Amino acid sequence: MGTLMTSISGIRGIVGDGLEPEVIIKHTNAYAEFIESGKVVIGRDARITGEMVNLIVTGTLLAKGINVIDIGICPTPTVQFNVKKLNASGGIAISASHNPNQWNALKLLNKTGQFLSPDEFVQMQKYLEKNELSYKSWDKIGKRTEYKQGIQNHVDAILDLGMIYLDEIRKRKFKVVIDCVNGAGAYVLPELLKEFGCEVTEMNCEKTGIFPRKPEPLPENLTETMKKVKETKTDLGIVVDPDVDRLVLITDKGEPFSEENTIVQVVQFVLSRKKGNVVVNLSTTRAVEDVAKKFGCTVFRSPVGEANVVKKMKEMKAVIGGEGSGGVIFPELHYGRDALVGIALTFQHLTDYGKSLYQLKEDLPQYFISKKKIELTSNPDKVIQKLTEKLSDQSINTDDGLRVDFKDHWVHFRKSNTEPIVRIIVEAKTEAEAENYSGKYIRIINGLEK
Repeated sequence: MGTLMTSISGIRGIVGDGLEPEVIIKHTNAYAEFIESGKVVIGRDARITGEMVNLIVTGTLLAKGINVIDIGICPTPTVQFNVKKLNASGGIAISASHNPNQWNALKLLNKTGQFLSPDEFVQMQKYLEKNELSYKSWDKIGKRTEYKQGIQNHVDAILDLGMIYLDEIRKRKFKVVIDCVNGAGAYVLPELLKEFGCEVTEMNCEKTGIFPRKPEPLPENLTETMKKVKETKTDLGIVVDPDVDRLVLITDKGEPFSEENTIVQVVQFVLSRKKGNVVVNLSTTRAVEDVAKKFGCTVFRSPVGEANVVKKMKEMKAVIGGEGSGGVIFPELHYGRDALVGIALTFQHLTDYGKSLYQLKEDLPQYFISKKKIELTSNPDKVIQKLTEKLSDQSINTDDGLRVDFKDHWVHFRKSNTEPIVRIIVEAKTEAEAENYSGKYIRIINGLEK
């Protein structure tokens, strides 16, 4: 048995080496027990193992007496949106997000189209542990329906948002390079950008499901895309991951806008139209607080992970939220990271702003984040506990590992759930300061291990 990663959002593994048919059946069966009855919306990203996984999931749900609405290849946020739109009992997005070709995953959604809450996850785990594979008789099995309106439903709702003025955006005639890494984005983004009146240069928009580069939209994986933006003299580059929940931008100078700035500029735009609370995770840039402060608004922080951000957003009735990985959550549309709505809000922001994306970046608060990891010989929980005691006289948050806020920087220590390492995320005003503080914290951890 190979690697299988289980989390609040579902299961993820390498097909044929961890994610085998019997594993998919076991988890789908537990999910069906949790759902109990009704209909489940299924969508998948473009990767070639998606059809195989879909057939196993669908067959299992039908055998459990649950109806399946298959919306085909589409973004994960499209599955989330349609669960709510179609009054379904739940949804499964078949996608391993930014993992390479050999991976796939089941992302499990509740009846509101969100990832299972911590309480719901505990409930489903009980069914998983029982592992009772019981199925309906021949006359009580579910029915499968193909539903081709899923993407259109999602797009229509975005274009109907009160903050989006389509005529204004179209007048800007943005020139855009779009890179969909041959994933689900290729099935929606070229057409959506044309709706916004954009002149579109397509890159990696073939509907093959084979990723031509490492699919995570990090700057080191986007050298060709950045080059293309510069060559074509476009206004901006738009990059999404294979299931289109993360939005990464490239400036008109062919440089990274930075994943962290995706959420910063969206927060700035939304608060300029509608004041309210903001929620981001504990690893997201302090620039969000700086922007919110200008509008007299408050930022709340949650543990890392979409389900945790959403839970906090609901508690705080946030008007906007997300994560520094390029994940925008706009509750007016639905509670889920959604690159499509992020693109719409970005276009409207740039239209209001009237200048270039590069200038917008320059106008945002300037910070640098350093991300390191350190392999441990001792228990990561004990190391984080010792760090908490050592730094207890500072402003600390222990909701997810340990975050410590200082005047000139902050640091977030998080343990990995899959290997004996601690991640160290530091943000400061300059790259040199961030790197220096990272080095300091690595030395502290090494000292605590002795």
